Amino acid sequence: MNNWITQVVTVTGMNIRSLPQRWGSTTVAVVGIAGVVMVMVGILSIAAGLVDAMTDKAPKDIAIVLRAASTGEMDSIMSRDDVTAISEAPGIARIDGKLLISPELFVIVDVLRRSTGTASNVPMRGVDANVLAVRDNVRITEGRMFEAGLNEIIVGRGAQEIFEGIELGDTPRWGNNTWTVVGVIEADGGMPESEIWADVRVLQAAQNRGSTIQAVRVKLASPGAFAGFKDFLTADPRVNVSVKTESEFYSEQSRFFSIFINTIGIFVGVMMGLGAIFGAVNTMYTAVSARTGEIATLRALGFGASPVVFSVLVESLLIGLAGGLIGAALAYLIFNGFKISTMNFQSFSQVTFSFAVTPALLKSGVIYALLMGFLGGFLPSIRASRLSISTALREL
Repeated sequence: MNNWITQVVTVTGMNIRSLPQRWGSTTVAVVGIAGVVMVMVGILSIAAGLVDAMTDKAPKDIAIVLRAASTGEMDSIMSRDDVTAISEAPGIARIDGKLLISPELFVIVDVLRRSTGTASNVPMRGVDANVLAVRDNVRITEGRMFEAGLNEIIVGRGAQEIFEGIELGDTPRWGNNTWTVVGVIEADGGMPESEIWADVRVLQAAQNRGSTIQAVRVKLASPGAFAGFKDFLTADPRVNVSVKTESEFYSEQSRFFSIFINTIGIFVGVMMGLGAIFGAVNTMYTAVSARTGEIATLRALGFGASPVVFSVLVESLLIGLAGGLIGAALAYLIFNGFKISTMNFQSFSQVTFSFAVTPALLKSGVIYALLMGFLGGFLPSIRASRLSISTALREL
């Protein structure tokens, strides 16, 4: 066993010392693998960022109540009587004896995108005055809260960065109403950062909605209170509603997009990976050809075939590791935190979020690079082990 290890170390050391002689082909292989990892991780970080914004950042102690059978807030219609019934359910948190419940209206407004100047659908939400107590993950970072009864709005930081005309103090006009931006909200990258908020009663009047709403958000006393809250409303004959946690609600909305992007990322990674593998195969075949005499000499001195195979695979894995680390580093530096917006097809409105190059994605990228390196070195290593000693020595 010790002799085998010694042989492996000797042959591997010889391979590594000869790298400068093959610097060109080795660099091509490393760059190819790095490019594959960078692109694949970059694409997958889109889905990871969307899931982070829509699901991971959604509080676990907030429930959303919609009309039964509705696919989202856009096609849900509820009345004030529904709100009254919902407020009687157990498990709702209170502050100073006041229930933390927010009846909400959800509409779409056109806002110009900074990058293109084209109009995009941006969600505008009518909320109750106590919404910041209900959604305690949301905070005002600039300006102030809107005043009840006035045409004032507060804007999500993400929406403000992507779209124009909604800076603090701006007065955007939608339909027959002019609004004044009085505050900016942040939610650690969560969904509220994609939205514009106004007083629900003012928005109802502006949209001619009467007293109807589309959703009710409820702050639960604890995440464990959700089951009792849901069971009560499900059994209540006064209402016909669907009850979900906010995390569950947004997870369902992001599922299609997440699967779509992940499928594209994996497909692109596999297609590009095939090219990188061929590059690695070429590099390792070149390496074996350049060291035919050395390998034959070692075999003649008693070195076995398996140490030769192992040494070639080690070199190929090192090339894969180098490419993987470089590609992962580039993906993190280029993509992580890059903010974009995309269409939420459930609400037909824009969602702003940041690419998320997570540790799991970086790990997957490096593992994929090692796999490409292994596959790239497998056939050349077999060729090296099968070299005819007599033929190779005659070529010296």
